[in-house]
Amino acid sequence: MLSRFVAFTSLGRKALPNQWDIIALAIVFAIFVAIAQGTHGVTAPLPGAEAASMQLDYWKLPYYGLRTTLRMFAAIAASLLFTFTYATLAAKSRRAEQILIPLLDVLQSVPILGFLSFTVTFFLGLFPGSTLGAECAAIFAIFTSQAWNMAFSFYQSLRTVPKDLEEVATGFGLSPWQRFWQLEAPFAMPGLVYNTMMSMSGGWFFVVASEAISVGDTTIKLPGIGSWLAVAIDSKDVKAVIGAIVAMLVIIFLYDQILFRPLVVFSQKFRVELSKSQFQERSWVRDIFVRASGLRRIASIPAQIIKSIGLLRLDWIGKSASPTRRNGQSAAMVVDIVWYAGLAVLAFWAASRVVGFVSTTLSWRELGATALLTAITMLRVIVLIVIATVFWVPISIWIGLRPALAEKAQPLAQFLAAFPANVVFPVAVIVILKWSLNPDIWLSFLIVFGTQWYIVFNVIAGAAAFPNDLKEASASFGVRGWGWWKNVILPGVFPYYVTGALTASGGSWNAAIVAEYVKWGDDTVEAHGIGSYIAKATAAGDYPRIVLGVAVMSIFVIAFNRLLWRPLFGFAERRLRLT
Repeated sequence: MLSRFVAFTSLGRKALPNQWDIIALAIVFAIFVAIAQGTHGVTAPLPGAEAASMQLDYWKLPYYGLRTTLRMFAAIAASLLFTFTYATLAAKSRRAEQILIPLLDVLQSVPILGFLSFTVTFFLGLFPGSTLGAECAAIFAIFTSQAWNMAFSFYQSLRTVPKDLEEVATGFGLSPWQRFWQLEAPFAMPGLVYNTMMSMSGGWFFVVASEAISVGDTTIKLPGIGSWLAVAIDSKDVKAVIGAIVAMLVIIFLYDQILFRPLVVFSQKFRVELSKSQFQERSWVRDIFVRASGLRRIASIPAQIIKSIGLLRLDWIGKSASPTRRNGQSAAMVVDIVWYAGLAVLAFWAASRVVGFVSTTLSWRELGATALLTAITMLRVIVLIVIATVFWVPISIWIGLRPALAEKAQPLAQFLAAFPANVVFPVAVIVILKWSLNPDIWLSFLIVFGTQWYIVFNVIAGAAAFPNDLKEASASFGVRGWGWWKNVILPGVFPYYVTGALTASGGSWNAAIVAEYVKWGDDTVEAHGIGSYIAKATAAGDYPRIVLGVAVMSIFVIAFNRLLWRPLFGFAERRLRLT
């Protein structure tokens, strides 16, 4: 009787709120206060001409950083919703994949200014006279730098789920809904977390173009780090640029520790392995919330509801008819014919509209010049991807296989990936003009500042997710040196590398818009390429040339991805998946 009383008393003490609840509630309260402060003024009337002038007041930097961070997290939320719907449909439907994946190839490569040229007017018209329209335009622009990477990662994970796990799910009679939430989404979690971090950093890379919007005669500067950097660069204020970099470093460290580090630790429980690694990653924020017994009991209620939703059968989702084999083949053939015919009609209609829009003001000679500029940019992309691969793949594998090192390198990698290339532009302009260097060569390296990190984060994720039992098996058989690289680790991370290289390729096309046409005050340095072509057309508000540049670039991107990345992706899916 006494032992039962002692056990009941100890259980009650564990359930009571403790000092960790106070700390956890303080963190939650601080986050809500920051959100309330950051959203203040979002729905205010849109300022007039004074909106284009921003005072570089250092006391406002924390507020500007908060506004930028909230925009980026709003874009991340939209990117997650897009990822779970778009990538899942592409992975589950053969016919949908034939149009969604090429479309994704194009969307990730279209420069942000290509989107801004048309979306700014739309959002300003949707919320006339309100700052909310400009905020939506900025969030959408950041979304276009985040969503494609996450979607490709999730798509790759869904296509490479181990076959033995699929057989187990079939043996337990899981419905498509249950299979998604109990098997496929957990399997994709480690890669998705790392790519979400990369997407967050990728948003910083284009934050200047997102917050300092200038299309034709329309100029809007929203309060934020990006617009601060734009004003500092235009006025050649080096101290203000350094202040923005310091603010970025602090912000990245804070959201890494509060959000991403706990997510990385959480995602490790979904690794596919038979033996557990000796090193367990830690997060002080996660430890606080785990020890906060009272808050954990409150959070267990919505967690149980979410878990119950994932366990629902919902047989009507993903359910297909089951006719006889012959009738099924005939019906599928008819549907395929109709589907391909519809795609051909749609492609012909889109091409005719583009040709009709462009031909009214431009000539066929302009088309040839645009194709040549696109080929030059494509050559830059190929060379830079090769250089980034040779340099970063071994380093990323080395980091990913050492969790303790990866834990320390994660904030630094996020900061380096988020470091805006615009900050390097002044140095590039000064050096190129002073030494009369060739911009076509030396501006090319600016592209890699924002794109090499797609390879880094994905390869680190692949190495970190590499099963511990396979490491032990290779060590037991004495596999070392080049044999270990060739037969063990490179095949293990190859699916992740293909995803990273594919998104890095698309990001390189996107980065060309800011790297081929560089300004520092009144000085301008320009390299030949489709990026500088679209940048100049956007600054002049020349919509026919914007459409022509984006259309020609889209054709090159689709052909490039179909001939190189898609075959590599198919090889990784067929031969290098865990079984």
